[in-house]
Amino acid sequence: MTAVIDQERILVIKHGALGDVVLAEGPFQAIRAHHPDAHITLLTTAPFKTFLEKSGLFDDIWVDEKPKFWNVFKLMRLKDKLVRGRFSRVYDLQTSTRSSSYLGLIPSGQKVEWSGVAKGCSHPHDNPDRGKLHTLERQAEQLKIAGIEAIPPVDFSWAVKAANKFDLPEKYALLVPGGSAHRPEKRWPAEKYAELANLLASQGIIPVLIGGAAEKDVLDHIMHGCQEAIDLSGKTTLHDLAALGTDAELCVGNDTGPLHMFAAVGCPTIVLFSNASDPNRARPRGTDVTVLREADLADLPLKPVVDALKLPVFS
Repeated sequence: MTAVIDQERILVIKHGALGDVVLAEGPFQAIRAHHPDAHITLLTTAPFKTFLEKSGLFDDIWVDEKPKFWNVFKLMRLKDKLVRGRFSRVYDLQTSTRSSSYLGLIPSGQKVEWSGVAKGCSHPHDNPDRGKLHTLERQAEQLKIAGIEAIPPVDFSWAVKAANKFDLPEKYALLVPGGSAHRPEKRWPAEKYAELANLLASQGIIPVLIGGAAEKDVLDHIMHGCQEAIDLSGKTTLHDLAALGTDAELCVGNDTGPLHMFAAVGCPTIVLFSNASDPNRARPRGTDVTVLREADLADLPLKPVVDALKLPVFS
């Protein structure tokens, strides 16, 4: 009688934020290709569950409530799930103190291979300079240690297929003038975006604004300054961002999550950095990405941005 072999069970940990999840798409694809017949579970946070379910890369997606360490009930519930998961290997792409601690929730008798930075793990990414690497290079190096040699080009076609349709002009540009409310130093001034919006409109490229409730004041300022602009703030899903980036002429924005998606789907992308973040570690990646950096973005003039777009608005 032929013995029944249990299906390999893999856990991938990746919480977010959006830019981090976009940058993890290639590693997600590489893990699936390396374990084509495995049952792969993703442990992520709630904002990304519905989005990543459409990818077809995971057999199950769990939402990590990220319980406080004093919340014994929730920790034990998470421990029970990890134990019952019977995982033979874990790829911890979050590599945070929290995610590393999850190795300790799995009994030592339940042998599990662990790729990450958790103390005592089987496949440690122990490069002392890992914190200086861009996220993609860091994850590629981590996966190579675990036996995955290459990260494929990202494919977000599944997200585009799941997107809503917006009635937009044939030529439009995406502007992302916001970002974290608690990080205003990462924002280019709203009046500069309004000037840029008007210049784009004068070239027959309609500016389309992307953002959320936290950016309402900025978006209202731009809409007031450019009557041709279209406001899609609060109307887009993560799938929509992929589709919008696929069809846009270009995009300009601050160092914030949507820029990663637009760049990943091939949209010509101009991303604006201040000294508040390091493009060497966290810049969007794509086929056509330009980084402009000024210590204080309030000091970044309009002209370098327009020059980077290669539009004939300055003689």
